[in-house]
Amino acid sequence: MTQNQNLKVLIVDDEASQRSGLAAMVSAWSMIPETASDGNEALIKLNSFPADVIITDLNMPGLDGMGFLQRLRDSSEMPPTIVLTAFGNIETAVRTVHELGAYWFLEKPLQPHSLEVLLRRAGSHSVLRAEKRNLERQLSYKGSLGELVGSSGTMQEIFALLQQAGPSKACVLITGESGTGKELVARTVHALSPRRQGPFVAINCAALPETLIESELFGHEKGSFTGASERRAGCFEIAQHGTLLLDEIGEMPVGTQAKLLRILEDSRVRRLGGKTELEVDVRVLAATNKVPEEAVRGGHLREDLYYRLNVFHVHLPPLRERKEDIQAIAETLMSDLNRKHEARVTDISPAVLEAFGHHNWPGNVRELRNVLERAVILAGEGTIELKHLPAFLQSRQPVAAALGAIEPASPAPPNDGDSVRFQIGTTVEEAERGLILRTLEHTRNNKTRAAEILGISLKTLHNKLKEYGAGKEYGIGA
Repeated sequence: MTQNQNLKVLIVDDEASQRSGLAAMVSAWSMIPETASDGNEALIKLNSFPADVIITDLNMPGLDGMGFLQRLRDSSEMPPTIVLTAFGNIETAVRTVHELGAYWFLEKPLQPHSLEVLLRRAGSHSVLRAEKRNLERQLSYKGSLGELVGSSGTMQEIFALLQQAGPSKACVLITGESGTGKELVARTVHALSPRRQGPFVAINCAALPETLIESELFGHEKGSFTGASERRAGCFEIAQHGTLLLDEIGEMPVGTQAKLLRILEDSRVRRLGGKTELEVDVRVLAATNKVPEEAVRGGHLREDLYYRLNVFHVHLPPLRERKEDIQAIAETLMSDLNRKHEARVTDISPAVLEAFGHHNWPGNVRELRNVLERAVILAGEGTIELKHLPAFLQSRQPVAAALGAIEPASPAPPNDGDSVRFQIGTTVEEAERGLILRTLEHTRNNKTRAAEILGISLKTLHNKLKEYGAGKEYGIGA
């Protein structure tokens, strides 16, 4: 509800002229009015008109203002209520505020400016109270916070940290493997902050070429470079009064990092080709799937920027280290996928959950979502069974399918169908290489599809192939 626009205001007064006059003023302030002639009618109207703020007279026939407020208080659903009182009746109005929980009172005849200011304050109070109730409902289920799900000890510690970090203005550095849910953490921080009504903007620093990333971040003026045919606002301007997530911060060019550091310190940004600086009010969050200390040592992340961003550090563990959370995550994802695909899947069979527990999920929650999306589409309704899972999960072997079913046999059996098998003694590096190359073979060198199956980014796949010396063979430049 931006700046109290679309605020729903219920006006309760027995005088028709007073009701219509107040309704006209409320409409002129871009708010939505509804009227009632006494407390009884107001209670009925509230069933279909969830008012954010109520304006009520005290002296009315039928159910008067005092009785109306008592009914609201007893129902525990009392929006901020402004009481109107005639001159000389201030004592009653003050008692109403203190004893019955009214928000405030105004004397008649009303001063429009005073009413508008009070309505907007009461509206903000109503929004914050509703969000607080919503958050309390989420926290009442110990295993979730916003869109994050997990009852493991590690996730509970993360939830506690987010509740402390969210309301602050501090930077947050979010680390974890690809697919663990770093953007969800960032969105949760935003939702817990006073900036929740502002924009949330995310930019993937790894997905943009070096020549464009500064334009995306800082904006540019018309003619500042070839192709700049018009002025464009950057992410900092777009995220004004909100939150900006810099994903894969370790992939940002070092020169750009220096400019970012200055913006963090000065809260001012200059568009490319611009002559003036713009003041920005943006909270910056950063995420990376690299170990930040190693990125600093390797020269990929400026040390001063790292310390500036790392006020709060949230590390998301891989899914293989919190398998007790898999069922709750799967059920949450299943609900979302049902809506997306208009399916009616209601349950996940014990055999499927057992198979999930035996898999090491190299692609983490993203991989789990992909597996479930396939299963929801195939099942359509009812229960997800083993037959709805990919072949590598149907085997239910108690070893990560990412490494294949490691069998105590020598030599290793040949690869066949959709399976990949390795001999005991195979190193993780060798197994990873074998899995990647076998997946590329399976997809007929469709690298985008292979990256999706593996649960990694296309850029990571390219880097792995270059690391194996197989870049040219697979059509990737050295």
